[in-house]
Amino acid sequence: MIADRKRFDATIAAFDAANAGDPNLDAGQPKELLYAQRMSAMLARFAPEAPESVQLAVRAQHIQRWKTPRSSYPMDRAGYLQWRTGLYKFHAETAGRILREADYDAETIERVQAAVGKKGLKVNAETQLLEDVTDLVFLEHYISGFAAQHPDYDEAKWIGIIRKTWQKMSAEARDFVLAGKVSLPEALVPLILKAVS
Repeated sequence: MIADRKRFDATIAAFDAANAGDPNLDAGQPKELLYAQRMSAMLARFAPEAPESVQLAVRAQHIQRWKTPRSSYPMDRAGYLQWRTGLYKFHAETAGRILREADYDAETIERVQAAVGKKGLKVNAETQLLEDVTDLVFLEHYISGFAAQHPDYDEAKWIGIIRKTWQKMSAEARDFVLAGKVSLPEALVPLILKAVS
């Protein structure tokens, strides 16, 4: 339930305006703007009754991600983890600033920031819902592109990646995939099914 539709729509527009500055394109659109729209569309399919805080969080999850490139951290496992942690903080702070400007209350801002900052995965229902949507969007829109970038990965490596994604998902999200409600890339379907069986 949206408390104030006008404020909500204006905030979504502000998130989109922030993401429209992405110089990286995907299908001819700013990459993070398209990603945010895909996140909202997936949430509407998977959990149409999601609280307003989650509807805001999914739209802001990667907000202005291009401002913190992976190359700004060491190109090793430790550097990757530092980059990811730094991004969670940056996205939560950026979303919080826009929400404050839109006159959202402190509790809603805190809930959005907790979800975007990946706080309490598996114990915070809103963070888990955001994670579910992230993983569903990855499987539907991004896994085939990721596969194309890593032609050197063997089957065992892929099964490991898919299983890690699967483990982060709730039972409801897994059922959503297995019920055929996510468009999986045809070439990867046998591998995905093998990984999750």
